[in-house]
Amino acid sequence: MAEILVLDDVQDVGMMIQRILSRKGHQVHVYCDEEPAFEHARENPPHMAILDIKLKKMSGVDVLRELKKINSGIRVMMLTGYPTLETAKESLELGADEYCVKPIDINELEEKTEQILNKL
Repeated sequence: MAEILVLDDVQDVGMMIQRILSRKGHQVHVYCDEEPAFEHARENPPHMAILDIKLKKMSGVDVLRELKKINSGIRVMMLTGYPTLETAKESLELGADEYCVKPIDINELEEKTEQILNKL
């Protein structure tokens, strides 16, 4: 299945995503800090990233921009508990495949992940 990188400033959210997607056979790597996530992406390019918009040091949009520099083919799903038209539009313009609102719906997460991975 797919290698998926998850970056969320709340570890419990990342672990929940990991549990859900691991049951589908995916290898899920969870990070709460941007630098280790970038290091992982450089050393082991994931197929997909799931990024929270609000992070500790950077915005998820900035992380998206950096990940696309590391691997232009990476597929990305953005997550936010604070949806705005501006961040959705900017994320999609930078190459995000999907935009999901928290709290995360398990079925929506599974379906959107499969849709994104089917584009590979």
